[in-house]
Amino acid sequence: MIKYLPRPIPAATADELRTADDAGRPATPIIAREDGVPMDCVGSPLRCCLRAIEPGEEVALVSYAPLRRWAAATGADPGAYDEQGPVFIHAGACDGPDDTVTVSGYPFARPGALRTIRRYNAAGQIVGGRFFKIPLDAGAGFDAVLDEAFAAADVALVHVRALEYGCFHFEVRRT
Repeated sequence: MIKYLPRPIPAATADELRTADDAGRPATPIIAREDGVPMDCVGSPLRCCLRAIEPGEEVALVSYAPLRRWAAATGADPGAYDEQGPVFIHAGACDGPDDTVTVSGYPFARPGALRTIRRYNAAGQIVGGRFFKIPLDAGAGFDAVLDEAFAAADVALVHVRALEYGCFHFEVRRT
C-alpha cells in the first residue's frame, strides 16, 4: 500500500489539451508504433492514465503546464517557476488510472530510473528539490522521498519529473 496518491492530468484538463495545448497548439493524434514511423512512442508514459503507451493506441503529444494550471485554480502565482513541456495523453477520452497497472503503486517506477522531486509552496514558488534514483523497492523508495519532501511544512505539492529530459510524470499534493 502506497502512502501518497499520484495524480494524473485531470480528465477535464486532458479534454482541453486535446483542443489546444498549453502552448496554444492543436493536438495532433498519432498511432503509437514501435518502428519510429511517425513517432516511436510505445512504452512512453501516458499522463492521463499513468501507464505506458501500448502499440496501436491513438495518442497525442501536447505541451502541458501543470504548475500554471494548479496556480490558476488556487490563486497562486508561480512567476518564473511556471514551465510547460511535452507529455503524451490519449487522443480521445480516457478512463484515467487503473489501480492494477503498476506493481509499486507509483507510475513509471522502473528501478534505476532517475527522477527529480520538485517541491512547491502554496504561492507556487519552488522550495527545493532533489535527485532520486528509483530503488528496487520502488514503492518504499517513493514513500520515503515523498515523506522527506512533505516534512517541510511549507510544501503544498510535489512534481515528479524525469531527470534526463525534465518531463513531468505526476503530481502529489499535501493531503
